[in-house]
Amino acid sequence: MKVILAKPRGFCAGVERAIEIVERALEKYGAPVYVRHEIVHNRHVVDSLRAKGARFVDELDEIPAGGITVFSAHGVSQKVEDEATMRSLPIIDATCPLVSKVHHEAQRYANSGRDIVLIGHAGHPEVEGTMGRIEGRVYLVAQPEDVAALEVRDPTQLSYVTQTTLSVDDTRSVIEALKARFPDITGPDTKDICYATQNRQRAVHDLATLVDVILVVGAHNSSNSNRLREIAAEMGTRSYLIADATVLDPAWVEGVEAVGVTAGASAPEHLVQEVVDRLRDLGATGVEILRGVEENVRFRMPAELADAMDASI
Repeated sequence: MKVILAKPRGFCAGVERAIEIVERALEKYGAPVYVRHEIVHNRHVVDSLRAKGARFVDELDEIPAGGITVFSAHGVSQKVEDEATMRSLPIIDATCPLVSKVHHEAQRYANSGRDIVLIGHAGHPEVEGTMGRIEGRVYLVAQPEDVAALEVRDPTQLSYVTQTTLSVDDTRSVIEALKARFPDITGPDTKDICYATQNRQRAVHDLATLVDVILVVGAHNSSNSNRLREIAAEMGTRSYLIADATVLDPAWVEGVEAVGVTAGASAPEHLVQEVVDRLRDLGATGVEILRGVEENVRFRMPAELADAMDASI
């Protein structure tokens, strides 16, 4: 049995930035630093930061007066930011810049008098944050069937934006349904799907043609990790989403010639390597890396932490 690793896989620039923001805040201000919701969707990352002094809360009223407050990579609604400002909480915004781009884009459409169709999954923190950033009417759809049931105020004044972590193919089918029903609708095609999501989806698509089974390392509440597993399954390749090596069932790889391994954008590389080690224990004799895109994207740190970053260099 051989193991083939997808490339790219694991952490994206937005996730790296968000984690570094919490670490820099702890260095600069000391513990505790309060983070609203999980900084990224991965228990191992959250537990590691918690051990360093980060405290994760569901709502702002759990943060004491003056507590350093970090917004997660998924973004927050304007209401949440206003509440933090009203309480004079020191805010550090770890929202992924690509998510912030969608916020600005949607509001630009709304400012021109258009209602917004947001393609995304109800209840996801990014979707809740985006919907709460748009001053205007917002309709949420997740699949082409939702478009057929959509009742809008003015079909000639619509624009759409998308959650950044969706499947490119699924999003394209929703966009096509929107354009078929509302010919005057405007939007960015699939450009709002972030570069890292697209790269990882393309890599797992290629990987699925070479292996018998694909293991996706990631959290079950991670949208982009779930999409990776679904894409592999749609390609006809057995696929499993696993949090770490401890839940790898030996029966999944029994008798197979090749196992593919990838990871969602919020899964750290050490979890991938632990899965590879577990596969070696189960008989894997060779590991190779699929040729793929080399990612060199880096996002700037918030101004509040620039001096902390400089001091550590």
